[in-house]
Amino acid sequence: MSRSPERLTILALGLALFAGPATAAWADPGDWADPGDDTTAGVEDVVAPVEDIVAEVRSLDGAESEARQGEQVTVALTSDVLFALDRAVLTPRARQRLGRVAARVQADSAGGTVRIEGHTDDQGDDAYNAALSLRRAQAVRQSLQGTLTGVVFQVTGFGERRPRVPNVVRGRPLEENRARNRRVEIVFTAKG
Repeated sequence: MSRSPERLTILALGLALFAGPATAAWADPGDWADPGDDTTAGVEDVVAPVEDIVAEVRSLDGAESEARQGEQVTVALTSDVLFALDRAVLTPRARQRLGRVAARVQADSAGGTVRIEGHTDDQGDDAYNAALSLRRAQAVRQSLQGTLTGVVFQVTGFGERRPRVPNVVRGRPLEENRARNRRVEIVFTAKG
């Protein structure tokens, strides 16, 4: 388990809430320390920076998620719902989902640039994965262009360079993680 500053802060807050004011009765070292013993140590304040909290909401089928960090919204669609294996042609099911995403972007976007970022898992050659992820991002852009007006698109294929979760854990590949890493993300700035 990671010991990030955010997790430590959340853990400290949780312990403080759990312990509550009832701990004040026994928290004073004078109540339980030997009066002749001068080995009490002071407690320092724990200070840890808290970075922006990114909340992610996933669809019941796991094929779509949405995260918001400040004004930036990222909608991720798994490639398994968008494309056939090793292809960059959108499925009919993908067009329906992208129609809903386009409506969301049209309603909530502050305008400007919409980034479309393609990603793959770690299977296959790096160069092949980079090209496949770019073709898939371009296919999503082409679909969204027909619906969204007044939007500038920026399309990038990252291949396997930016996984959401590790593809391999303890030396074993995890198919559910690989499926989450195969995705296209639509990133836009929400209205303030």
